[in-house]
Amino acid sequence: MKLHQGIGSTSHLPVNASSPGAPRVDGVVWSIGMYVGDSPLLLRPPDTIGNPVLTRERVTDVQAALVADPFMLSVQHTWYMFFEVMNWRTAKGEIGLATSEDAVRWTYQQIVLTEPFHLSYPYVFEWQNEYYMLPETYQAESVRLYRATNFPTRWSYIATLLTGYEYVDPSIFRFDERWWMFVGHGTPASHRADILRLYSADDLFGPWREHPNSPIITGNAHIARPAGRVLVIDDKIVRYTQDCAPHYGALVRAFEITELTPTSYYERQGGGTDAIVGASGSGWNAAGMHHIDPHLGADGQWIACVDGWQRPPR
Repeated sequence: MKLHQGIGSTSHLPVNASSPGAPRVDGVVWSIGMYVGDSPLLLRPPDTIGNPVLTRERVTDVQAALVADPFMLSVQHTWYMFFEVMNWRTAKGEIGLATSEDAVRWTYQQIVLTEPFHLSYPYVFEWQNEYYMLPETYQAESVRLYRATNFPTRWSYIATLLTGYEYVDPSIFRFDERWWMFVGHGTPASHRADILRLYSADDLFGPWREHPNSPIITGNAHIARPAGRVLVIDDKIVRYTQDCAPHYGALVRAFEITELTPTSYYERQGGGTDAIVGASGSGWNAAGMHHIDPHLGADGQWIACVDGWQRPPR
């Protein structure tokens, strides 16, 4: 099925700095958990992990209103997780780091990247023995690439890949000897980015050119905004998308890209169910989920960092 429908994305709800007591984001609390499964399309909370594994209270170097948008890498038997930390005092997203030896027990380390503008969605990846981060930088109206100068704690801006829109949740992957990138845009202030664009490049640093079928999605906030790492498994490509309607952060769907060339694009919904992850009805992710980063473990099982939200009792 070739889609020309649309959806969107951007960061999280604005901080309500006037709220007394513990920091909140419009009464919403975001946290990070771990899911497992036999497939990246069939994931569940494991009995052996007490979710959430990271909360805003675990952040020690800034006063955090939330933690969300986790991405992780396994490097020399250690898991490194990067995620958005909403700084309660500045009402601005920064990038935090946590580490784990088993992807079960996580230890918060520190803030590793800040800018004068909001940062979130720290999409980390390795290429040619270097570590890169492609965070959301929509307030800079660009997609900015960072490289680790001392992994995992020091990152430097090295290139602007795209300019011209308030791009949200840029999601990069390599397929068929080319680089590809999904990026959403729309109305970031309301989180209802309802357009999904697709770009490609021969080289990571560009030049990046928009696909002739882009925008892939227009005017559909249910399936446009990216929701985590794009997976390339053999010849299959899976993209995750968050449902931003009727409210932000409802659930995550998956689409299998069945054809991707410099001149063609086709996809179909995957997973066999409407939601890959979504509201549990109770606890830390009672009200919704909107992000997923799955990785295949050495035991053949998939493990994913996810996020979710709840409204705290009044």
